[in-house]
Amino acid sequence: MTNSLPRRTLLQSTAALAALPTAASAATGPVIKLRLLETSDLHSFDENYDYFRDTPDNTVGLTKAATLIRAARAQAQNTLLFDNGDTIQGNPLADYMALPGNMPPGHIHPTIRAMNTLNYDAATIGNHEFNYGLPFLTAALSGANFPFCTANIHNADGSPWLPPTLILNRTFTAQDGTTHALKIGVIGFTPPQITNWDKAHLTGHITTSDIVDAAQKHIPTLRPQVDLLIALSHSGISTAPRRGFDENASYYLAQIPGIDAIFTGHSHRVFPGPDYAGYEGLDATRGTLNNIPATMPGFWGSDIGIIDLTLTQQNGKWLVADFTCSTQPISQRDDHTVTSLATNDPQVDSAVTPDHQQTLAWIREPIGHLTQPLNSYFALIGTDASLALVNAAQTWYATPLLPPTTLPILSAAAPFKEGYQSPDNYVDLSAGTIAIKNVADLYMYPNTVCALQVTGAQLQNWLEHSAEIFNQIDPQNPAPQPLLNRHVPSYIFDVISGITYQIDITQPARFGAHGKFNANANRITNLRYQGTPITPDQQFIVITNNYRADSGNIVQNPNAVLLRAPDQTRDIIVRYILAQKTITVATPPVWSFAPIGAPVTVTFESSPAAARYLLQNPQITSQGDAGDGYTQFSLSLS
Repeated sequence: MTNSLPRRTLLQSTAALAALPTAASAATGPVIKLRLLETSDLHSFDENYDYFRDTPDNTVGLTKAATLIRAARAQAQNTLLFDNGDTIQGNPLADYMALPGNMPPGHIHPTIRAMNTLNYDAATIGNHEFNYGLPFLTAALSGANFPFCTANIHNADGSPWLPPTLILNRTFTAQDGTTHALKIGVIGFTPPQITNWDKAHLTGHITTSDIVDAAQKHIPTLRPQVDLLIALSHSGISTAPRRGFDENASYYLAQIPGIDAIFTGHSHRVFPGPDYAGYEGLDATRGTLNNIPATMPGFWGSDIGIIDLTLTQQNGKWLVADFTCSTQPISQRDDHTVTSLATNDPQVDSAVTPDHQQTLAWIREPIGHLTQPLNSYFALIGTDASLALVNAAQTWYATPLLPPTTLPILSAAAPFKEGYQSPDNYVDLSAGTIAIKNVADLYMYPNTVCALQVTGAQLQNWLEHSAEIFNQIDPQNPAPQPLLNRHVPSYIFDVISGITYQIDITQPARFGAHGKFNANANRITNLRYQGTPITPDQQFIVITNNYRADSGNIVQNPNAVLLRAPDQTRDIIVRYILAQKTITVATPPVWSFAPIGAPVTVTFESSPAAARYLLQNPQITSQGDAGDGYTQFSLSLS
């Protein structure tokens, strides 16, 4: 799980700038034009298909990106292609392949098989690669016909888990027709938090080190051996002060001498682009981190990254004399219309068709019956039935597995599909038959179930983290005010069932971007259990997922984790529905906005389909088209 912005922002392409006059203009020796291409965060979206809605989707798919890659290669004499991680997890096809027996020895993972058709030069590992365990990951990587590297993942004995660096021997053609053999150095990096996020899989097997520290260790040895050094950083871009073991470390990585180009990822954003305008040390137009060329190409195959380098030879060494950075999208969204900018690639389609068809048959298997529709259109403004179903399933499953206790048992779940990727990205289940694909829609990630023992004070802090998603609202402002901070992803917003509370959005957030913390801020008010105010030292058990249990954001004491179940949350939702057969979701009030004391109107965006449910929410009014396929709604508070 990672920070994300709206899909409409992600798919804004940044055209390559014309090369600025530099020393290259006056170069008298050979000049090499080298094009570097990147994919990142494919998450097994090999086909242009949304498995959650069971329908084609031209905004995603390696099959579309592959067409752009082949075209970009045809336009350049010299090219290299890299992948930046998070390749084999992320959708029902990936989950289906990870089921026992679905990828037997010798069978190549479909995403790897698709990538093999494109002849990648090298790749690094993303954090989600570890979600299915080391044996599955090892089997998947073994099918690749291109090498992987990562410099900050180690075996338990300290030895490298994968090669930390690679040297690629390539021959390029200069502008004058001469050929030159160059050594291309590649170094890879992965968020060091994997040992927390996938603790159950990695403890005793894998350790990690800080990204920048690993770069400082390996680059001085690699640089003298190569003509060009490329960093594959499965890490986002943040200018927050460096604290060590940072998740988003690409900005500080770019300060390490010796790197010629950086490919970034993990954050599911686009760079260069307006998402990063105004950051110190970044050029969001030209595409540089501390003057080093860089790209980040969205997610799910939405874009490819392109860095065009001009190399000149001086004193026997090849130098980057000039560059341009850009991203190229596979589609363009104009309000409610999506225009595909790339056709499907026949080789990719052919490589994954059998697994795609098997996945479709699997996700369509019926498991139960819903008595009412479930959707997440208004998940961020009040009680949401889709989250209530997840919390009910978690409580049903985990309670019998806990040690005997008299402590209150609560459950936490967040809305994963709440429109941050596109106006189609919401849960929307009709009454009637529910199938496995609907469970994948309800819960996107292969998290496992955990239980934490927390105090009332920790519970309050947990909810203050969730409340970060809201902007601070001015009660004296009569004009409509935007409710949501779109730099905060919806998966941060845990709703904890079994208690009641209010959120005072006129107060500042306790937690903010880049690790900001305001100890005096309190948005959570009227926090109660069974109608009685919760005290700071009161004890609770909260059913949650392994990411919450191991992130360190809630509790730092490992003894507070009372349960580490082996089962994924999606699997227990399936079991719950199979056991109940007919599902009527109870939605007792959990949270609401605290009274403001004055008439205030806030606005938010949701899917146009949300308008069907306005009669159930009289305080919500449609304000019409918000652009990029969204509708703007207003909510009256007082």
